[in-house]
Amino acid sequence: MPCANLRAEMARKKISLEELADYLEIHRNSAANKIKGDTSFTIEESVKIQEKFFPELELKYLFKREEEKGK
Repeated sequence: MPCANLRAEMARKKISLEELADYLEIHRNSAANKIKGDTSFTIEESVKIQEKFFPELELKYLFKREEEKGK
């Protein structure tokens, strides 16, 4: 699943999808689509998320895209 690490870290810190969307000033559905991998986070959005919510973690870890099995 794309952004599986981001999703897991959000759960650990109890950061809601709404909180993330509000911070990025985007619609909740847009944030959900980005986490699911339907669309991509911009570099600016990725940096904002990392700096605000996960300063102790690396961007590369947070936004690592998992390869789908069978590809």
